Amino acid sequence: MAGVCLVFSALFVAIAAGVAIGEMTIPMETTIGAVTNRLGLTDIALPRIQEAVIWDYRLSRSLVAAFCGAGLALSGAILQSLLRNPLAEPYVLGISAGASTGAVGVMLLGFGAGAISLSAGAFAGSLAAFVFVVLLSSGRQTADRTILAGVAASQLFNALTSYIVSTSANAEQARSVMFWLLGSFAGVRWPEVALSASVVAVGLVVCIWHARALDAFTFGEDAARSLGIAARRVRVVLLLATALMTATMVSMVGSIGFVGLVIPHAARFVVGPGHIRLLPACALVGALFMVVADIVSRIIIAPQVLPIGVVTALVGVPFFSVILYRARRGA
Repeated sequence: MAGVCLVFSALFVAIAAGVAIGEMTIPMETTIGAVTNRLGLTDIALPRIQEAVIWDYRLSRSLVAAFCGAGLALSGAILQSLLRNPLAEPYVLGISAGASTGAVGVMLLGFGAGAISLSAGAFAGSLAAFVFVVLLSSGRQTADRTILAGVAASQLFNALTSYIVSTSANAEQARSVMFWLLGSFAGVRWPEVALSASVVAVGLVVCIWHARALDAFTFGEDAARSLGIAARRVRVVLLLATALMTATMVSMVGSIGFVGLVIPHAARFVVGPGHIRLLPACALVGALFMVVADIVSRIIIAPQVLPIGVVTALVGVPFFSVILYRARRGA
């Protein structure tokens, strides 16, 4: 309980720091006043521009970062349990690349003639990528085979994305899309806060509802069936929840890697492997990690903003290397 309070406190401080830090220097009292004004708690006279920057840009950005981190961390924890692979996560398995291709297809090619949203296109792309990985790694599923299938899926869908951008976008669109693909919270506002919060809330409830089944999957699908769990149905439901969370985040902020890899292992180290505690811990720690990463991306080369995917990769790649090395030694 003390650990949960500590993480909540750290998350609150990180969001407050994310709201306070930016190109425009705004006093802390103005920042607090802007938030309390919009919440209806106070009626302090403040410069309209500063209040709009705090509420409409910085706070919404920090909240989307938090929900994005929570969703990606949950997705990683689910994939690692279902596939029994410590290296599984949406980015490594190519699911994020597939979602990016679907989103770019809707964005630049107009798939669906306006009837399909960016999130729906990303969802279709993520499902296609996951099916591709499952087909390639079917049979003797080992960690190396699954990761190689994920690498192939990433290369395929990244190539498709590059082809679409190269042939269908002008120079301005190409620059904006390529920056977005590296991960960016620059364009998110309150509608994205509502969407990401809803998707993560539904995903968390679905995952916690199946926490006992996930514990059983740790010992294999046959063990889960022997405990009376409808293994096929649970697998489909959880994979759909994972694809939905990943696709929603990618459609809003682009492809952000390694959050789903690093956070579940860190949370598992703290709270243990039991999913009833692991899943909420992943959501909290993932939210904290992403908010801090967003702050780092804004201050490391200020006044320019580093793509958020670069920051997470700088943390995730060494972590990935250590896990892969340990897995090879244990093979």
